[in-house]
Amino acid sequence: MSGELPDYYFRVRENGAFVFRVDTENRQRRIELDQIAVVNIRKGEIKPQGERELTEEDITVIRDWMAERLELLEYRDIDDIHRAVDYLNTTAQWAQSKATDDQLEAVTDDLLLAMHDLRSVLVRKKADRLLAEE
Repeated sequence: MSGELPDYYFRVRENGAFVFRVDTENRQRRIELDQIAVVNIRKGEIKPQGERELTEEDITVIRDWMAERLELLEYRDIDDIHRAVDYLNTTAQWAQSKATDDQLEAVTDDLLLAMHDLRSVLVRKKADRLLAEE
């Protein structure tokens, strides 16, 4: 494993990140993080910090990070959905084999409404896709 730090650090936030240049070449040999930009992934925006002008390298590194981050977020979305399918299966098994009447009473209406809503959305989206294929 290399002991070298990267040249850039991205502090992730909900819609993107704060971008810092990592500086270890100072007199105190301390790690310093110099904020150079703010990134909004949803809008595709890169805003330089203050009066700073970003270099071509800065912009390239930031755009590469944005592309990788979007890919990771898309993967996580699908992974979450696969987990939801597992939870639905686990919930069905629980309801059938372990749940008490009181437990079922506490969750049945909420589960039925959520599943009805999900089913309605999925059926509508499937119909839209089938119509688009024609």
